[in-house]
Amino acid sequence: MAYQAGGQRSVPRSVPTSREAQAYLEDYATLLEALPFPSFVVDRSWDVVLANGAFETLFRGVGPHPTAMPDDNFLRFVLFHPDASVILGDHESQWCLPMLAHFAGAVERYSHDRQLQSIRRDIAQDPIMEAAYRHGLPHWIRAMGEDAFEHDGSVRPLLHPDPRWGATDCRVVVETPRALRELGCTRLTLVLREPRRPATGPHRGRARRAAAGHLTVVPAPEN
Repeated sequence: MAYQAGGQRSVPRSVPTSREAQAYLEDYATLLEALPFPSFVVDRSWDVVLANGAFETLFRGVGPHPTAMPDDNFLRFVLFHPDASVILGDHESQWCLPMLAHFAGAVERYSHDRQLQSIRRDIAQDPIMEAAYRHGLPHWIRAMGEDAFEHDGSVRPLLHPDPRWGATDCRVVVETPRALRELGCTRLTLVLREPRRPATGPHRGRARRAAAGHLTVVPAPEN
């Protein structure tokens, strides 16, 4: 579970654990909890340091997974959890590929980060994901431009479990005050917009079935 205003988890090792840092994170958790939109703080390897109640509500229907729960490591969730496309609309193009592109830059800058290297190994063990990372991703970046994987300001589709929202969009707002930046952390808020259309059962079913196929930016290997 994420370190929340109402509960606690150990702060990831990449975040200093001084008393001052702990006190700041506890107060920041209180601030996040007051927000009506899903908001969370991650370290450079996308371990979730803080998450508010709206974040938990968005992902409350996600099934268990040993390494890719959304409030544990958000990057792993987007890349590896079979339920990711049930919530993250247009999962491949709007979420997975931008996150892969962001990851490629991070693993280059922080080549000795153990968590990032662990994610890289897991990508390599999935033939479709590895092909997408090595071959499909460079093609996608050339076609879409480097701004395509910028998180701040991007508008991305969501399938919210709350029927009041349903199938909607969110604007990703990245805000990192100095104190968080000094801890190596980044805050992201998913600002929900008015629903685009009703969230029907068949629509959600299509998203779930698509999740099993992983990425399609490259052909699946032949048997």
